[in-house]
Amino acid sequence: MNATIRKAGANDMAQVLRLIKELAIYEKEPDAVEVTVDDLIAYGTGDDAQFTCFVAEEGTDILGIALVYYRFSTWKGRTVHLEDLIVRQEHRGKGLGMALYTEVIKYTYELGLKRVEWVVLDWNKSAVDFYEASGANVMQEWNTVQMDAEAMKAFLAKKGLI
Repeated sequence: MNATIRKAGANDMAQVLRLIKELAIYEKEPDAVEVTVDDLIAYGTGDDAQFTCFVAEEGTDILGIALVYYRFSTWKGRTVHLEDLIVRQEHRGKGLGMALYTEVIKYTYELGLKRVEWVVLDWNKSAVDFYEASGANVMQEWNTVQMDAEAMKAFLAKKGLI
């Protein structure tokens, strides 16, 4: 692996978005990505950045990313959430995923935080195996719960709040 792992900047966000869209296709949700390059720049750079993105770069090509942000746990305090760990399909199996993953773990540890967490699809056996082999606890008894904008609007309308 000849890639360099570093924090992403504004100029990287077009390539970051391409990788996010590639992941959406892999996860069978090709039309789900609504975020834009401008969103990534606005929320991922500057003094008030809402997330940190690490990139695996070879030359001028970004081959993988790990995007993280802070969460607050009522049990642990401030934690890091790994939103996505993505390596371009043709570059998988070369150590890039492990290098990005290691950077996230190191980042969290050096901040003195007590936990890093993420979600993995149960059908993505290679990812589950990858995480379990690293010592992570894949908690199968927990379910991810989400409510999209349409469902929020319907809920609030039903309550007479909008």
